[in-house]
Amino acid sequence: MKLNSKIHPSSIIEGTVNLGEGNIMEPFVFIRGDIRTGKRCYFSTGCNIQGPARIGSSVFFGERTSVGFPSQRQIIQFQEGKAESPWTDSTTTKIGNRCIIRTESVIYAGSQIGDNVRTGHNTLIREQVTIGDNTLVGTGVVIDGNTSVGKNVSIQTNVYIPWQTMIEDHVFLGPNCILTNDKYVMRKDYELKGPILRKGVSVGAGAVILPAIEIGPEAVIGAGAVVTKNVPPKAIVYGVPGRIHSSVPDSWKIPME
Repeated sequence: MKLNSKIHPSSIIEGTVNLGEGNIMEPFVFIRGDIRTGKRCYFSTGCNIQGPARIGSSVFFGERTSVGFPSQRQIIQFQEGKAESPWTDSTTTKIGNRCIIRTESVIYAGSQIGDNVRTGHNTLIREQVTIGDNTLVGTGVVIDGNTSVGKNVSIQTNVYIPWQTMIEDHVFLGPNCILTNDKYVMRKDYELKGPILRKGVSVGAGAVILPAIEIGPEAVIGAGAVVTKNVPPKAIVYGVPGRIHSSVPDSWKIPME
């Protein structure tokens, strides 16, 4: 169904797609599979949306965004002749209401994006990632698979978040932060495990957090710090390696709260 939607003649919308009222498609948009959208979604030039997917109302997609990109497992199954298409057997991708997905961002199949989520340009969100409401994912950010990001999180430009990471609500990650999940940099068998950042953590620009580190609620990590040990709640840590220098004053607020 295409209720009162404006679709450019060069765009391809398959019959299995169920569009809400008032959607707009610019040139060369391609939408296929089991897809349902809400009202007043805007698909800029060159968007590629692959189902199954559920998209809320008033979602904006910038030029050449891709939603439902297949996982490596799906691609290998196709290469080995075990699937007719890399998109076979995809898990449903969900994008909430009033999201802004900016130019050339890629969201893999099976990710779950909440309401009012905004991305910068050229962001990459891998498979089975969950992102809570009102979260910002800045330009150039990479979030690898099986990662959980909470509500009201601010992830600034060029942050890297690895496979198997947990980030709770109200966390701030400054520009160029690097979170890691491989303790032995591929020299030894190791179960990949990213850091855990509890509610209200703030991490300064360029900080590095090593695998499986847990940073307690409301702790603050200074710019450029290298965190090699667990951090207790409300600790202020900076330096290389990071050390506890003081505690967060009660007058300091939690980010985005």
